[in-house]
Amino acid sequence: MGQAYGNMTERLYEHVSPGHRNIIDKLRLAVDRFDELGTRLDTGERNQVKHIAVGDLQLNVKSFKVAHPINSFVYRYLRKSKARRSYEHARYLSSKGIGTPLPLAYYEERWFCGLGRSFYLSMQVKYDLSFRTLIEDPSYPGRENILRKFTRFTHSLHENRVNFLDHSPGNTIVYVEPDGSYNFYLVDLNRMIIGNELGFEERMKNFARLSATPDMIGVMADEYSGITGIDKDMVRERMEHYTRITRKNRARYKRIIKKLLRY
Repeated sequence: MGQAYGNMTERLYEHVSPGHRNIIDKLRLAVDRFDELGTRLDTGERNQVKHIAVGDLQLNVKSFKVAHPINSFVYRYLRKSKARRSYEHARYLSSKGIGTPLPLAYYEERWFCGLGRSFYLSMQVKYDLSFRTLIEDPSYPGRENILRKFTRFTHSLHENRVNFLDHSPGNTIVYVEPDGSYNFYLVDLNRMIIGNELGFEERMKNFARLSATPDMIGVMADEYSGITGIDKDMVRERMEHYTRITRKNRARYKRIIKKLLRY
């Protein structure tokens, strides 16, 4: 399944999608020269994401920060790394016809005492906006239609037993086709639960991290009600309920961090 790759370090393990072994040298190069190649994307995260072009191959490469010693040991021996989870989750989504950038490979720097850096590689996807755009620009063209299509997209996730724990504004990107239709793609996939049936409350809670405004929730509730036959007012109330809880938790977390930084 994998092999040692000595060009960067003798301890770098690779797993490349079976259908993409023909481009393995380009994938290795992107990892080997990650620090010097490509354009860093402003993700606001501690992990680095880069768009790297290798010949005619347009890659998206995510480098995960080295964890502290305890987690490093856990990711090496007891739990799958974030890079591996991202890759495997993307493979699952793709198998179900759920949009995500095409997964190509993951790499892990394995040491005896733990896991070092790890990388997830996917194909670069052209897109026009993210869900966050709809929050920041209420007049965005076709906004209501996009929200309705997005609601159907999220419903399809739930029907396929996918609980995307990072279902946040920046993690769904949208490409507008020339005919005006929309393609949705999920990114940042390492935090996901797959295989469990989602009840109504879990589904409503999954909308909460989107930080949607009241008018957006109204549109999504109306569409979700139309898909499922569940009362629209009930759907809206639960979406708003969990959104309020999420906002309160975020505000509490920020206050705690602010206090800690004073000391």
